[in-house]
Amino acid sequence: MSEAEPTSVLFICLGNICRSPLAEGVYLHQARAAGAAVHAESCGTGSWHVGERPDRRALAVARKHGVELPSLARQIDPGTDFERFGVLAPVDASTRDRVLRLGAPAERTHLVMGFHPDWQGREDEAPDVPDPYYGDDSGFDEVYGMLVGACGGLLEAVRRGAV
Repeated sequence: MSEAEPTSVLFICLGNICRSPLAEGVYLHQARAAGAAVHAESCGTGSWHVGERPDRRALAVARKHGVELPSLARQIDPGTDFERFGVLAPVDASTRDRVLRLGAPAERTHLVMGFHPDWQGREDEAPDVPDPYYGDDSGFDEVYGMLVGACGGLLEAVRRGAV
């Protein structure tokens, strides 16, 4: 693919083992349920976990809800990712800022929580998806709940051609 596919989404977090793979899995699960043809992947800004499966707690919360987490961790590739994906969806403001510094097109870079029904149209006020890595299992449940709403809103925006 030489130019961004409008229905393709890249979810981005720090290490690509907690938040972004959960977002990818939730989004793909919702798209399948809606019969929507989309493409999604996830990545991290760091390289610490490249090649690893998602965190066991992310896998557990996904499994509990019938969601598959298909990807292995990878680091963002500014040379190709910014061209391949129609929507770049960082999970927090720090990650968004990092991605923008790497050269991501601002008009296609949107905080994932900016698509949540509670925050649509107010992306600048949208909360970060908190990193559950250093906490207990309940943090993964919280993140999952946030992502269900955000990914549903994102899927609707993609289907409408609004992003």
